[in-house]
Amino acid sequence: MRELPEGWTSMPLLECGTWMSGGTPSTDNPSYWGGDIPWISAASLKDFYIRDSERRITSLGARSGTRMAPKGAVLFVVRGMSLKTEFRVGVTQRELSFGQDCKAIIPRPEIDGTFLGLALKTHSSQVLGMVDEAGHGTGRLPIDMLSRLSIDIPSKREQQNILNIFESIDARISATERIIAKLERINTGIKHREIETFLWSAQNSRSLLPLSAIAEIRSGVTLGSEPHGTESIQVPYLRVANVQDGHIDTREVKTIRIMRNELTKYLLLKGDVLLTEGGDFDKLGRGAVWDARISECISQNHIFRVRCDQSRLIPEFLSAYTSSHHGKRYFLSIAKQTTNLATINSTQLKSMPIPVPSLEVQKRLVNALEAHSAKVTTEKKQLKQLMLIKQGLMKDLLTGKVRANS
Repeated sequence: MRELPEGWTSMPLLECGTWMSGGTPSTDNPSYWGGDIPWISAASLKDFYIRDSERRITSLGARSGTRMAPKGAVLFVVRGMSLKTEFRVGVTQRELSFGQDCKAIIPRPEIDGTFLGLALKTHSSQVLGMVDEAGHGTGRLPIDMLSRLSIDIPSKREQQNILNIFESIDARISATERIIAKLERINTGIKHREIETFLWSAQNSRSLLPLSAIAEIRSGVTLGSEPHGTESIQVPYLRVANVQDGHIDTREVKTIRIMRNELTKYLLLKGDVLLTEGGDFDKLGRGAVWDARISECISQNHIFRVRCDQSRLIPEFLSAYTSSHHGKRYFLSIAKQTTNLATINSTQLKSMPIPVPSLEVQKRLVNALEAHSAKVTTEKKQLKQLMLIKQGLMKDLLTGKVRANS
């Protein structure tokens, strides 16, 4: 058994406070729903500091099938799909209601709710090890096992000192997130303003060109039966999930076998603009410029490879245009649409009208966007560092390895 720091006590989670079960007012009764009381479900419990929810109930609904948790209560998911990968915990910032897939603990007077929530969160790996299957892939936490989980508690004063440290780093994290959001808004504003100017000028000078006149468009390899034998090779390929809005995500890249003589046909080159053909609306025409970070990489057939004539069209300019309001509006106007799905074909992409200002003008926009993107990247690195610092502090402070009792 681990020796506790001086002044700390250990108690089972069951004894850390008063436990509460939630419930769901009847959805058949409209008088129960649409009020001003947040109702938290397993799906909506995503933030540690719980302030609101998309679903709300009325006072009548609160008295008819659910429970009210006071401000400072610890809320956590005990049943749901999310338990397969994460243990969701939060602390209520106001009185609210919650569903039967969550439990709440009203902490004892000597335990701060935010401290208890953080302490419980540090046991996520242990808690997820308790999860069993409740049917249809839903995870379920056995309450008898969870209630025996040991929580280490320092004095109320040390709890507050620990929380003050986290409050300080959270303020820095929030400030960095606001800077990132502001820089991204500026980036979008620059792109929109400049492209508006280019488009107006091109329309008046009749210099809008179909994309096929200034670029080669090709789809990637079709997935299915793969060839074998000495004339086939295995190569990495990009899926729709890899092609994000403004960047290529290569954290998980799969491989496929193709014939060796097909490699040249599908090979991605540095400067190729990759655009997705669709699926969900957010995937329609989504894309970025390939930087050749993986050698001999290809793409699947749901991704268009656009290879610009760089004597006339800079790839980064094209990518900025396709991701602008005008580009997205064009894709939506010509897409084949069904419920929540939309797709474009190569013929439609080839016909996309593109404003083609001089290379000097194109480069000016690209440079402005890259300058702001560099600032965003710097701030995101700072944010990541702050998150790592917070993670390390949680492990040290919430176990007493580093004391905050001064």
